[in-house]
Amino acid sequence: NVGIELNSLSKTFNMTGWRIGYAVGNEEIIESLGKYKTNVDSGVFNAIQYAAAGALENYRKHTEHNNKIYNKRREMVKKALDEIGIDYYNSNATIYVWAKVPQGFASESFSKMILDRANVVITPGSAFGEYGEGYIRISLTIADNRLEEALNRIRNVL
Repeated sequence: NVGIELNSLSKTFNMTGWRIGYAVGNEEIIESLGKYKTNVDSGVFNAIQYAAAGALENYRKHTEHNNKIYNKRREMVKKALDEIGIDYYNSNATIYVWAKVPQGFASESFSKMILDRANVVITPGSAFGEYGEGYIRISLTIADNRLEEALNRIRNVL
């Protein structure tokens, strides 16, 4: 009755960067949000709105399909990290794997070393603030064959 909840279609439907989301909750607040939004931008491109509507209408089909893909990729990364001896946060609900940086490295220096020696981009946890330091984030959003190639390059460096 007193608030709203905002959410995005970015990760659930692979629509990162499309800048599409939704708000649910108190009708008066939603109406005010709509008025505000009409004054700060010109709206979302119609094709993106149609794609978002299609994604929401076929929610279960898309999410089941995507979950299978990301679960497979997550297992690939976890297996590689286990082989290398790098600890990770064991989550089953993200499109990233967060892993602990090996001893003797800061997250940025480790990420840079992997980039320089393996030509693989991993995100240093420090990019997400002080509590991200000591971790790296590995994305699961690339094709399986490219992910396997990246993991092999990292294995060869470490």
